[in-house]
Amino acid sequence: MENKLRRSRNDRMLAGVCAGLGEYLGVDPVVVRLLWAVGTFFSLGTGLLIYVLAWIIIPEE
Repeated sequence: MENKLRRSRNDRMLAGVCAGLGEYLGVDPVVVRLLWAVGTFFSLGTGLLIYVLAWIIIPEE
């Protein structure tokens, strides 16, 4: 089966972007969420903009 990037419907906290990335990369979604939060903090909010864009662009499973 082909591994495609999709937003998760089941394991979501907001839009399922981090859970979808975790599934795609084979990493626990909690790790992706923590890294995303830290990255957003240190990028002065740019991560939030990228999250919203990913929410719009990445299709839902």
